[in-house]
Amino acid sequence: MEFPLSILMQTIADYLLPLCRVTGMFLIMAGIGVRNVPMRIKTGLVVMITLIIMPTLPPVVNADLMSGQMIIEVLLQLMIGFALGFISLLFITTFVVAGQLLATQTGLGFASMVDPASGVSVPAIGQFYLVLATLLFWLFDGHLIMIQMLVFSFETLPINGQWWDVSSYWVVLEFAGWMFATALAIALAPIISMLTVNLSFGIMTRAAPQLNVFSIGFPITMLSGLVILWLTLDTFLFHFEKQWQHSIEYSCRLIGC
Repeated sequence: MEFPLSILMQTIADYLLPLCRVTGMFLIMAGIGVRNVPMRIKTGLVVMITLIIMPTLPPVVNADLMSGQMIIEVLLQLMIGFALGFISLLFITTFVVAGQLLATQTGLGFASMVDPASGVSVPAIGQFYLVLATLLFWLFDGHLIMIQMLVFSFETLPINGQWWDVSSYWVVLEFAGWMFATALAIALAPIISMLTVNLSFGIMTRAAPQLNVFSIGFPITMLSGLVILWLTLDTFLFHFEKQWQHSIEYSCRLIGC
């Protein structure tokens, strides 16, 4: 049995380009692209999904693996995958930013721990919000929706298609704006509550200057922050659903579905 070089190159190209797009998304996708997920699991998922998707795609027009056009096409597929995965990463980062705002206002910013997903130091409240958001992401089948978006992208942005429009890049930047807006909305009620607590300590200092507000106010501020965090935790699911809807909307705008 003989296999001509043209058939081998065509087969490799047909698998290589979808593999690059799938790899780009899974490298940074929320819940899967984190550091504490073994590389073997990521590789297995990428190869499995590529084998499932590839038979439904048309053959690649330019099958010359050594050409400059193929290099550009590989980079384009990686960029599409990175963009989809980056939107899900911004979605999860929303709650980390909200936790950092809360930690700063409640005096718990010094209680930091290393995030195993990113390898950076994150306040304990931010880490708590991150774990809670990740669990909800898996609970509401966010990973399956992201895979569905990836499959749709092969129809709206085919491999043999043209380069992205410049406006597509602004979709990711617009969603980054929603990240900060939602983080501020999550932390707004606790921040106002802590402002009220600090204002009351200011009135106490004015009324009784002999009181040592620093020794009394600091533990009360931390305790009040934990109580306020517990009382406002029921709004977390509401903000999660709204931000998840925004992430799906912007993902659809990104791929043009």
